[in-house]
Amino acid sequence: MALLQISEPGQSPDPHQRRIAVGIDLGTTHSLVASVRNGVAECLPDAQGRVILPSAVRYAVDEQGRTRRAIGFDALAAQAEDPLNTVVSVKRFMGRRLADLPDAGKLPYQFEDQPGMVAVKTVAGVKSPVEVSAEILASLRQRAEDTFNDDLFGAVITVPAYFDDAQRQATKDAAQMAGLNVLRLLNEPTAAAIAYGLDNGAEGLYAIYDLGGGTFDISLLQLSRGVFEVVATGGDSALGGDDLDHVLAEAALAEGGLQAQMEHLSPHDKRALLVAARRAKEKLSTDGSVHLSCALSSGMLSVKLTRERLNELARPLIDKTLAAVKRVLRDAKVKPDEVKGVVMVGGSTRTPAVRDAVGGFFGQPPLTDLNPDEVVALGAAIQANQLAGNNVQGELLLLDVLPLSLGLETMGGLVERIIPRNTPIPSARAQDFTTFKDGQTALAVHVVQGEREQVEHCRSLARFELRGIPPMAAGAARIRVSFQVDADGLLSVFAKELLSGVEASVIVKPSYGLSDEQVATMLREGFTTAAEDMKDRALREARVEAERMLEATRTALAADGDLLSPEQRAHVDALMAQIGQRCDRGDLEALEAATQALADGTEAFAAERMNRSIRQALAGRQLDQL
Repeated sequence: MALLQISEPGQSPDPHQRRIAVGIDLGTTHSLVASVRNGVAECLPDAQGRVILPSAVRYAVDEQGRTRRAIGFDALAAQAEDPLNTVVSVKRFMGRRLADLPDAGKLPYQFEDQPGMVAVKTVAGVKSPVEVSAEILASLRQRAEDTFNDDLFGAVITVPAYFDDAQRQATKDAAQMAGLNVLRLLNEPTAAAIAYGLDNGAEGLYAIYDLGGGTFDISLLQLSRGVFEVVATGGDSALGGDDLDHVLAEAALAEGGLQAQMEHLSPHDKRALLVAARRAKEKLSTDGSVHLSCALSSGMLSVKLTRERLNELARPLIDKTLAAVKRVLRDAKVKPDEVKGVVMVGGSTRTPAVRDAVGGFFGQPPLTDLNPDEVVALGAAIQANQLAGNNVQGELLLLDVLPLSLGLETMGGLVERIIPRNTPIPSARAQDFTTFKDGQTALAVHVVQGEREQVEHCRSLARFELRGIPPMAAGAARIRVSFQVDADGLLSVFAKELLSGVEASVIVKPSYGLSDEQVATMLREGFTTAAEDMKDRALREARVEAERMLEATRTALAADGDLLSPEQRAHVDALMAQIGQRCDRGDLEALEAATQALADGTEAFAAERMNRSIRQALAGRQLDQL
């Protein structure tokens, strides 16, 4: 009789087969990928052992006109010499228009304000933040697949709690372009709470203070027996360590006697100064003073900065974060002394002034048990492992909340809120509306997100029309508009005229300038270059293997080259020279053949070396001693 394999809902049908799922922290300054291995969440390193991937992409075009990309550390190294084509901190542009970027003039990019979302002009063409983010995500996906030597089942990708619908959808589109199956978008503070809750067995009311390179989040969570309930959330999606870099750079210009302002510097000078400012800021986290030195086209800038001066410059930014903290506590009707612990997340929380200010506000030292750079990725990995069905112990219950209110435009350009902010998600709400004019047969529905009363001060998410309403007197029609928010914080809207049954709906695709057709085009372009990218990857791997073979042969010749006759040595030298020539030409098959020829040609030499080693080991020893 055949046996049926029965599994628990959501778990792998084969109890011995593990679905490979990862958590990805797509950060402003740097990104990480983590996974649960042997029951423990850990960040996955690259070939050099580095877990951090700088969120930087450099675009270039070779002599044949083909686009080349450098991602991570390679791109970061070129940001000062090629600032126009090296895109960093792209997360700050996700789902944003040029008008949403107050510091655009201080940045070294050439922006193009496309409908709904700003883009960056590069030598390889205009690149949207979605495309740049997809490059970073694809690099992390490749790292994970190389680590496990297998395809990924899916990924949990973290986003700031204060990301609106447009920014969340942009993140999902980037993941789709990178070939990732998104299991869930997870708010970064919630991910941090998962990591702390599981590692430390924490229970009670916790504040998650997340200050990264470009975003700030503050969330209040109630932790109890695996239930993570977000009580309230707030923050600023355009506030972070990058802002302190700008302030520090401008202060250095002023104190260095250079009258030029950031807006008037060349792109190269802007990027060089920002790089120097960031290094000085990081150094001041451990040292009392530092010299900021930077070569500008107008001369050498060299100023001494102290930690006290850094604290003074950081104070206004820190005060803005604390104002958001106060609002969240007020929303939750909680006093600072009722918070059991404060979890610090994000690289910018390493700044002593930030830790001192947060500790002083809550009256207790903040928790820094886990690496603030890694904690979000670790929490996302734990959630991904559960959503993949690998955790037989059960799963966490995540009760997240909506960061910003959702509503509709009504007559007069006003906003009628349907789902208020801090509502637990997933959620569904409905409200009835009616027609404004006699005989009205259509209704325009404009979906917005924000806390202001006027439509022009809120974020436009989508527009659609309900047509076919029977002609009636004004106010007679009953139109029910329903909002549904899923666990990722993404919205669907439905409108139905109750008397006639006429209905319309929209899966909200925020109007940030990236249509389904554009996404498809980008995907096609990605598929078009996939073969070329794979070929380039194979050539790079072959070069590494060839260099390894050459180095091993050189070492062997230096140690035991006397074992070879002059003719044999000349033959080996010729084989080594052939590898060098093939490396320069970039011919994959020829390079692999030359490497194999060297391996075959030194096989007898390797055997002679082994015999010599054995003879040396046995010299002067008798059989009964072995």
